Amino acid sequence: MSEAAARNAQRLADASRVVVKIGSSLLVDAESGHLNQDWLGSLAQGIVRMRARGQQVILVSSGAIALGRPYLGMKRTQRLLEENQAAAAAGQVVLAHAYQEIFAPFDSKIAQVLLTPDDTESRRRYLNARNTLETLLSLEVIPVINENDTVATQEIRYGDNDRLAARVAEMVSADVLVLLSDVSGLYSADPGTLPDSDFIPEVTAITAEIEAMAGSARTEFGSGGMATKVAAARMCMSAGCATVISLGNVMQPLERIEQGEPCTWFLPSSTPLAARKQWIAGTLTPAGVLTVDPGAEKALLSGGSLLSVGVVNVSGHFERGDAVIVKSSAGRDLAHGLVAYDSQETAALLGRQSEEFEAALGYRGRNELVHRDNLVLLVEK
Repeated sequence: MSEAAARNAQRLADASRVVVKIGSSLLVDAESGHLNQDWLGSLAQGIVRMRARGQQVILVSSGAIALGRPYLGMKRTQRLLEENQAAAAAGQVVLAHAYQEIFAPFDSKIAQVLLTPDDTESRRRYLNARNTLETLLSLEVIPVINENDTVATQEIRYGDNDRLAARVAEMVSADVLVLLSDVSGLYSADPGTLPDSDFIPEVTAITAEIEAMAGSARTEFGSGGMATKVAAARMCMSAGCATVISLGNVMQPLERIEQGEPCTWFLPSSTPLAARKQWIAGTLTPAGVLTVDPGAEKALLSGGSLLSVGVVNVSGHFERGDAVIVKSSAGRDLAHGLVAYDSQETAALLGRQSEEFEAALGYRGRNELVHRDNLVLLVEK
């Protein structure tokens, strides 16, 4: 194994947070339409091993429609939107139950999360989904995510779980997105038609040439091909998240990545946290201003979060999750950040300790007005 291959193989083991995408063609047997129980069990073993060494794992799983069709007695030719939605409604139950049974012997809990593009692109829904996933991970639960096909329309849907997985990875600031595929990775041309095509082990920039290498092949049950995987990798790279495309239709697919089996890594130029802070600092337009006292200013410059007890004034109209400017009492711009409460709630919390939040708002939210991970300093420490 080359030095570069060994370094990339170690990336999965070193990642703090990993999103693993599982396609229908891996999860469901093409002939019977039934779950590939043994394969899923081997995948679960790998995930449990990762969690045992302190890693957090989120699954993005296809398979609801593929499992729902035979459950409802549908023919393979029944492909209308409403038929797929009915199959998804039934298949989600089968799929969730399968994951629950697979992980039960390992004393691992799972939770089902259904998302649509609206949930990840509407700011308020995005925050709600992110907070739910963060809470599940903090409770040591494995979130299993799928597109909510039952309510999504033909026009408003991802259409493939590669891009949904990338959006989830971006949402939770994952370090690595694993796209398990029916091929080992990206080739210079379709290896099925050109056996001499070159394997591409590492990509640091998605150019027109890289895009041209991606075909549009589909499987019996899946809706995505290599092109959707490259599109997903592009999304992740901009968020500082590495993406690996690896052969999935083998036992122990995650262990094989760590052992250096051939796969394609798409490597970002920054970390998830650095990419997120760059986005906060340079992309978002601040909707309000929080003025802080000297004590809060000192805490911020020392790398701390912004607490309400140190805020002396609020101006502007903003919603939870909007960008705000943090100013010193002398009027100096100190930081940009994403605020955890809207402008009215923030005004009600001025000068209060976190244990007073519930009495002031009627509910208990986050302890920080702006968490340090959502804060970018504009001045030197």
